[in-house]
Amino acid sequence: MPRPPLNNLFAGIPGELPQEIIEVLLKTPDFYLERIISAGQATPPGEWYDQETHEWVVLLSGAAGLLFEGEDQVLVLRPGDYVLIPAHCRHRVEWTDPARQTVWLALHFREGTGKTASAK
Repeated sequence: MPRPPLNNLFAGIPGELPQEIIEVLLKTPDFYLERIISAGQATPPGEWYDQETHEWVVLLSGAAGLLFEGEDQVLVLRPGDYVLIPAHCRHRVEWTDPARQTVWLALHFREGTGKTASAK
């Protein structure tokens, strides 16, 4: 069996990002994993994400601010921070760092999919 290819989450990022880039890295019937690259982008005013799936998101580089419906305080994410956003939890990206690229991983999944791993 041939060795799987090596990839890098920071490879292939353009120098300028007039628009946010969202790439599906892995997709199965149970979940999908995205790499999101932002540079100053935010959710348009008045718009909210209301997703059918849960979303676990981790910030790898840069910085971002998330706002959840009904809250006044923006949740600031720095590298290494992660949050689980339940399905239908309305939220928006208030800002991403305009000075450097913000790289996220977002894992989307439905309740009860997959199996829970146990520690040995």
